[in-house]
Amino acid sequence: MSSILHSLRPASGAVHKKKRVGRGEGSGHGGTSTRGHKGDQSRSGYRVKRGFEGGQMPYQRRIPKFGFKNPFRVAYFPLNLERISTILQAHPDLDEITPEWLYAQGVVRAGMPIKILARGELVRAVTIKAHKFSAAAQAAIEQVGGKVVSLSS
Repeated sequence: MSSILHSLRPASGAVHKKKRVGRGEGSGHGGTSTRGHKGDQSRSGYRVKRGFEGGQMPYQRRIPKFGFKNPFRVAYFPLNLERISTILQAHPDLDEITPEWLYAQGVVRAGMPIKILARGELVRAVTIKAHKFSAAAQAAIEQVGGKVVSLSS
């Protein structure tokens, strides 16, 4: 195996001679040393600025900009009544649903505020503690004799 490794060579034509610039006219790279005439790129100490595309309109300025991202937006985890009904059927002894219990069960991503939505129907009365409730969900919970406890002020 070692006899093969020491004889490895690059493919022919793959390795080029180094371009020796600034070594006189006879080298073919004298005069401007391949930098062209005038302009920033011909000067010593030139560095390409981040995002510079040779003078054409940079990508970051070409793409359209619109909209607004609110840094204070609160993203609630949506939880429908039909999901709560399946939870109640799986846990018949459960009489109170809290965010901590939902986090522990893996129903809701931990730490996210929860909003209860009205899709579906409740199978029985239960106390539900959550950060927000839609008006229709609150009415549906209270209609079956359940209780709503809002955690956010």
